[in-house]
Amino acid sequence: MKTVISTLSPSSNFGVNTPPIAPSVRLTQPPSTCSPVLRFPSLSVPVAAMDNGAGPSLYPLHRCKTLHLVRHAQGIHNVDGDKNYKAYLSPEYFDAHLTPLGWQQVDNLRKHVHASGLLKKIDLVITSPLLRTMQTAVGVFGGEGYTDRMDLLPLMVANAGNSGRSAISSLNCPPIIAVELCREHLGVHPCDKRRNISDYQFLFPAVDFSLIESDEDVLWQANVRETKEEVAARGMKFMNWLWTRKEKEIAIVTHSGFLFHTLTAFGNDCHPSVKIEICKHFANCELRSMVIVDRSMTGSDLPTTNYPGKIPPGPDLPSDVFNENSSEK
Repeated sequence: MKTVISTLSPSSNFGVNTPPIAPSVRLTQPPSTCSPVLRFPSLSVPVAAMDNGAGPSLYPLHRCKTLHLVRHAQGIHNVDGDKNYKAYLSPEYFDAHLTPLGWQQVDNLRKHVHASGLLKKIDLVITSPLLRTMQTAVGVFGGEGYTDRMDLLPLMVANAGNSGRSAISSLNCPPIIAVELCREHLGVHPCDKRRNISDYQFLFPAVDFSLIESDEDVLWQANVRETKEEVAARGMKFMNWLWTRKEKEIAIVTHSGFLFHTLTAFGNDCHPSVKIEICKHFANCELRSMVIVDRSMTGSDLPTTNYPGKIPPGPDLPSDVFNENSSEK
């Protein structure tokens, strides 16, 4: 069985080292030459059918990660862009910030992640280093209102990006890091060009920008836009990189185009309705939780809940193995 995702190699590593193997989420599997059947009083299920997506799949827990995928809230570019695609070419939308409606969307998603208990489960928040995604990330997953403390930096200063919002605390929230790999479609559209990292560090003091190599935006080009295939390849590189992280439950705040082109590679072995559920376009500030599975031993995490048994040791030959050994004699 092999994964049929093809990991292309964009010219830039976007400041991160990624393993050479594509994320080990099964897409297709060749049919088996033999289809043993599990027989129950009222059920007959071909084992091969279960492997081919017709039934449930089973994987070791320590080879899985839970991803909570979030598209940023409404930005100023979305308002006109929804009416006229050419509006995305306007220089006035450079590194677009959230609208007042977008901040309302942030507040509502924040209420959801608190009420559902999700915030307490998240080990890490990864955000695209653009103003609208970082505003969304700190607004949804950040701490409460900030009070001046010499030993604690705020996640966001007051009125960052013309938000009209109070400063946001970095207390009692997961760490937030900025990663270039999960940026939106690169090139041409000014809304997708970022500011200098030094500018962001002033606006978002407690966000970790250490994985970004260049202060200036060297990835965005005014006259060249990434192809859909290049965005998808960058998305797969990002998925590979996630396996180098120790965190098991990760929130990712990113963009519609990046999510759509990345997720389209997945779910080909699922029921069509599940494929649609995985790949459909995200609404502003939508959160969708998914699991990725390491089937090619890319990750190195050891199981934390498994127990070896046989402590203290003693004879433990199962009866079915005994019967098999007896029949061979």
